[in-house]
Amino acid sequence: MLTHPRRRCTPGARIAAAALAAVVASAGCARKPASTRPQVGVTLLTEAHVFYQDLKRGMQRAADSLGIDLHVVAGEWDLARQTAQVENFITQRMSAIIIAPVDSRGIVSAVEEANRAGIPVFTADIAAAGGDVVSHVASDNAQGGRLVGEYLARRLNGRGEVAILDQPTVTSVIDRVRGFREAMAAHAGIRIVAAPAVERGLREVAKQKTDNLLQSHPDLNAIFGSNDDCALGALASIRAAGKGNILIVGFDATPEARAAIWDGSPLIADAIQYPEIIGRRTI
Repeated sequence: MLTHPRRRCTPGARIAAAALAAVVASAGCARKPASTRPQVGVTLLTEAHVFYQDLKRGMQRAADSLGIDLHVVAGEWDLARQTAQVENFITQRMSAIIIAPVDSRGIVSAVEEANRAGIPVFTADIAAAGGDVVSHVASDNAQGGRLVGEYLARRLNGRGEVAILDQPTVTSVIDRVRGFREAMAAHAGIRIVAAPAVERGLREVAKQKTDNLLQSHPDLNAIFGSNDDCALGALASIRAAGKGNILIVGFDATPEARAAIWDGSPLIADAIQYPEIIGRRTI
């Protein structure tokens, strides 16, 4: 977890909050393509976000070192597009398929189609809700959410109104929100008053949702952004409203979020993820 040293009561600036819970398994007897090099298809949630850019970089570096050819595409939040990408990988007889699902439940049919074709499936960062997946590599999102929640509770002295900017279709976010709620539930004086869904976790949507929260909950004390774009969107909203007393915690520790924390902004803490490591361990 990243916090601003001037805004906390214990020394030290960094706590590794989102510890990697990596479970790596063998692909077993995956069918080999005609090429002597394994061909692996990868479909990411998006390539527009710095997290997935780093994840892709980790995958590519590991693949290069192992003599694996990666074919990387992204669903860009479009389930039909990502499903078609998986189907294309199946047609191409990839050695394996890696998915960071756009929709954890919606992608199950594509996973099952790959299963029937005998192609091993792996997931990274976001899990699939069904089908046969060889391994899933991700941060411990629940623990990350729990840790930023515990830190926020201390900053609130165990009392206050809190909102969550949620993304309820993404398993990694579901886990981190669950951990955050568990931390809040340990304090009788803290009440979660709203948890609006932020479409695609986009910053501009998070700002709009926060604008609405400030109107409907004038006594709001804090906000949990379920990713850093949500947190930074909330930050833009409360700054525009002149409500810098509202505290924000986020998740990912992107460079822009880190800078906001170091600058002493209302964004006070962030769970750190290591996407390059996730990508490397997946390969």
